[in-house]
Amino acid sequence: MKQLLLVDDHNLVRSGFQLILEAQEDITVIAGVENGQKALDYLKGASRPDIILTDIHMEVMDGIQFIQAVKRDYPTIKIIVLSMEDNIQIVQEVLNLGADGYLSKDSNVEEILFGIQQITRGQQYVSAALSIELIKNLPKYAHLDVDRVALMKRYDISERELSVLELIAEGHTNAEIADQIYLSKRTVEGHRQQLIEKTGSKNTAGLVRFGFQKKLLL
Repeated sequence: MKQLLLVDDHNLVRSGFQLILEAQEDITVIAGVENGQKALDYLKGASRPDIILTDIHMEVMDGIQFIQAVKRDYPTIKIIVLSMEDNIQIVQEVLNLGADGYLSKDSNVEEILFGIQQITRGQQYVSAALSIELIKNLPKYAHLDVDRVALMKRYDISERELSVLELIAEGHTNAEIADQIYLSKRTVEGHRQQLIEKTGSKNTAGLVRFGFQKKLLL
């Protein structure tokens, strides 16, 4: 029997998926919480799940930050994203962070259950529609040359942070960036501050100057 933790900020969604999942013979839902921070607090207790099913867009701590924290502190727990978010860049980032699967809430129940079963057996799974989009968009995400990748590793800059940096350089506000890449304004503010600290810049102007000087920005 696999134990599963549900993380979603909509109570109706949690309740609905709990009913669906508990109807399966080999899955039991041990808890449901509304954001990543509450899930991390739950994980500090004695009972830890085998699988976490989480949304991406949540207040307090979003899914991206939550996945990073879980994979750092509890690497054996399998993480499945279940989200309405179909931005392929976000799907790719989630998988790069170590998530074991990405399921669309638009998928039918049979596919969602099939994906969960595949992941419990040690496989990875991405919803069929998203898999097709990933393949179609591969050329779009092959734009990072070797020197740029090396710089990102040197300064510990993620692809998400690079996207934020590119939008900052274009003059967008935190709110505008949040709308464009489907993050909360608070998360964008955090990425901006982390970029300033990682690059040793004094302010946003210095950060943009750093980006162009190091050719992170093209």
